[in-house]
Amino acid sequence: MPTIVARGDNLNELNSRFTQVPLLEPVFLNSVPKCGTHLIRNVMRMFVPVDQQYHQAFIQYPILRQHQAAFSQAMPWLSWGHLLFSDDSAIVLRHVHHIILVRDPYSRVLARARFFLSDTFQGALEHLKGGSVSVDEILNMMIFGIHKKAPTLHEIFTHNAVSWLGTKATLLHMEDLLLHATNPDTQDAKNYFEALLRNCGISSLPDDWRERVRIGSDREQSGTARENLAGDGRFSIPDELPERQKELVNYAAPGLRAVLGYA
Repeated sequence: MPTIVARGDNLNELNSRFTQVPLLEPVFLNSVPKCGTHLIRNVMRMFVPVDQQYHQAFIQYPILRQHQAAFSQAMPWLSWGHLLFSDDSAIVLRHVHHIILVRDPYSRVLARARFFLSDTFQGALEHLKGGSVSVDEILNMMIFGIHKKAPTLHEIFTHNAVSWLGTKATLLHMEDLLLHATNPDTQDAKNYFEALLRNCGISSLPDDWRERVRIGSDREQSGTARENLAGDGRFSIPDELPERQKELVNYAAPGLRAVLGYA
């Protein structure tokens, strides 16, 4: 199994700066991998008592049965993970506030490439970190997958996001979350975070919400933020996906960007 070697944060300690209201209903922050998982998790951690944050596991399907307590109505938790759509997943989440976080598949290809090539990620792809393949070939692997080693872009988005659409789950775009987290002094940001908290079962936005958002969205608190990836920089991954690779995304996953609201 791959491992992620990332530095920790001190958000539990910073959480104590604020008056926290107990969570009344369970919340699950479900994200497509490399789509802003730490951003939404860290922001929401500033609005929920630490003793109601489920730090026992990053919940994914293979360990779902061992961590069903995270979705208890009798003892509500804020939990997070990458939980693909299935019968078991739908059953445990039936009474849970469920958030799905996605990002534009174009930028997600780049983020996944940076992550896989960093020392923060350690798995079956170590042989690619020495420059044995080109950047364009790596980007294509992030789109089409690697046989028996990494799933395709289409598979990841299908099972982790698209299959949840049309259910009670709330779809969020990472780009919107990032925009409002980095510009909290606008009315649009206030409206955005009011809606986010409401979709998490939290009825009111506290007066100090901006400071909570600033702390939670601080990139220094995210071990997998682009600038905090260990060993990053050996490859020159572009800031924008090349036009040819955009065409390949559209070929490999036709209609994906449209169904997610990006086209």
